Amino acid sequence: MTSMDSQARLPWHCENMAELRAEIDRIDRVLVRLLSERQRYIERAAEIKADRAAIRDEARIEDVIAKVLAEARKAGLSAEIAEPVWRALVERSIALEFKAFDAKGQRSK
Repeated sequence: MTSMDSQARLPWHCENMAELRAEIDRIDRVLVRLLSERQRYIERAAEIKADRAAIRDEARIEDVIAKVLAEARKAGLSAEIAEPVWRALVERSIALEFKAFDAKGQRSK
């Protein structure tokens, strides 16, 4: 646990479903904040890139997935959860980056 988790209960300390659900909700709040932070970097990438074709980078996608799977193994996260979740996250991030890139072009006209 990190200092951010000082009020967290470990799974084996939860005695009922209400306690488990409260911890899952706590984790979801943290994940939302982290995903929001990640989104801001995606939006910044759209500002920095000069070429729309540079948005979808298959080698980078596979690099991200490989790094996530390595980290998942270390953290005890099932690859059956990690890989499809990150592939969906990457695809939605790419879609957002295309949208932000195209909006940038509209603003400059």
